[in-house]
Amino acid sequence: MKCPYCNDQDTEVVETRDSEDLGTTRRRRECSKCSKRFTTYERVESVPLIVIKKDGRKEQFDRDKLKMGILKACEKTMVGIEEIEKIIDEVDRELRGLDSVEIDSKKIGQMVANRLKKIDKIAYIRFASVFRRFVDVEDFEKELHKLL
Repeated sequence: MKCPYCNDQDTEVVETRDSEDLGTTRRRRECSKCSKRFTTYERVESVPLIVIKKDGRKEQFDRDKLKMGILKACEKTMVGIEEIEKIIDEVDRELRGLDSVEIDSKKIGQMVANRLKKIDKIAYIRFASVFRRFVDVEDFEKELHKLL
């Protein structure tokens, strides 16, 4: 591993920790030349997931795109970034556990909606209104009655 300070290639691992979900390994390294320390993260490269959109198009699963959608739904709520990251990690892990690498966007939306429903009803309704494409007030009203 190349030192980010002096570009020397002689570095030594001084500490290793696995994340809670065992998906990432954090390593503290020390450069033999300049003695500065830095952190690296290792994640197993996995097969890309393909999302099948409502119109039939296919695109690669993008954690950041999912995060932006959840963040938008959670604006001005009590849902913190840690909870959002947890939702994304859980959904990602569940998707990778499925038999197929091609997943319908509806399935992903439902997985997120189910998790949001448990932690914040407002964030859930906001997310569901986009995910389910409420077209009129009656659709919105029906979903609210289900919550009550």
